[in-house]
Amino acid sequence: MNRRSFLRHGLVLSAFPAIHAQPRGKYRTALIGSGWWGTNILREAIRSGACQVVALCDVDENQLKTALAEVNKLTSDQPKLYRDYRELLAKENVQIAIVATPDHWHPLCTIAAIEAGAHVYVEKPIGHTILEGRAMVNAARAARRVVQVGTHRRVSPHNISAMKFLRSGAVGTIGMVRAFVHSAGGPGERTPDSEPPPGLDWDFWCGPAPLRPFNKAIHPRGFRQFLDYANGTLGDWGIHWFDQILWWTEEKYPRRVFSTGGRFVRRDASDAPDTQIVLYEFESFRLSWEHRQYAGNHAEKTPLGCYFYGTNGTLHLGWRDGWTFYPAKANEPPVHEDARLNQPDDQNIAESFADFLEAIRTNRRPVSDIETGHLATNMSLLGMISYKLGRSIVWDGERERIVGDPDANALLSRPYRAPWRYPSI
Repeated sequence: MNRRSFLRHGLVLSAFPAIHAQPRGKYRTALIGSGWWGTNILREAIRSGACQVVALCDVDENQLKTALAEVNKLTSDQPKLYRDYRELLAKENVQIAIVATPDHWHPLCTIAAIEAGAHVYVEKPIGHTILEGRAMVNAARAARRVVQVGTHRRVSPHNISAMKFLRSGAVGTIGMVRAFVHSAGGPGERTPDSEPPPGLDWDFWCGPAPLRPFNKAIHPRGFRQFLDYANGTLGDWGIHWFDQILWWTEEKYPRRVFSTGGRFVRRDASDAPDTQIVLYEFESFRLSWEHRQYAGNHAEKTPLGCYFYGTNGTLHLGWRDGWTFYPAKANEPPVHEDARLNQPDDQNIAESFADFLEAIRTNRRPVSDIETGHLATNMSLLGMISYKLGRSIVWDGERERIVGDPDANALLSRPYRAPWRYPSI
């Protein structure tokens, strides 16, 4: 697709207000983390017509080159290339920063961009530990910057209509929600550690996280299954569904969390659980999460999503399969709405980025505000804390502390590798 047809076909669905007026000049926009997903977001920034791409940043020159080629194909912008996000922010007077690094880099890059005066679109989950997220929220509020989190299901048309359906009372009183991801797979093969490929600064990639030997299973797209850098499937997929559940309920956080799981099948180089169950106790309902990285097949109707169990029936909220309500009365037909997703990768980034721009222009909070992303991320991180400890935890969501458990509270943050410093709260 060339630049002209790209812009001509850059349709933004009407889930949120259209962008009517262009700013005086375009927003000076930088991408920090120029891999596959970051490039997806950058395409939508270009497509909006409101962004000038002034810089790309990545510690992997191979990813930088790929992202630059995409920018050159779609626009006449001539972005400068950087390895260090701090140098970029010091030199480029960035107004919008897209942060699409691996999870363990989100907090430092986001806070630095905010402090440099930029509005930020940051990918989910917002951080690796809970207190990083609180520091990000505080930084955004102190600087009065708009920070949108990439939980784009908040703007997916079928997710929006599902929320309206749930809130209408059509499902009845909901006492239980089940969220899940079942993927295909098996033991896998253990890849040996090796030297980093040419062009990759592996020490900088690891950054504040532990420095471990390079393994091609980690980079460029496998890091989510390595607990030094992410939080497994619960941190990756869980946040999407937890965000939907928190969107539905008036409660902001669970009271008690218990998780169990392990590595019962996988034998590859990763260390995240291939099987995990988490139980969340809310005031008015109970939530269960489960994932497995094997046996994803047609034995069940759908491999992922949420089931909302109510007195009038059950609503399944999914991804590519939209949503379906199954009435409790057998003689009533199901109610269904198809998904409306964008390519590549079946997402709704266009709508999310449109809302982000509208929030900047109108000085309001975006639909996936950093506080919202923080609460959804916390759900995943609390599950991982319980998993690591092997016991239930009691969560005081107002104080953001685990009640009566010093060992658990120690996991709300983690030591940073020098010279990086954990963000202050």
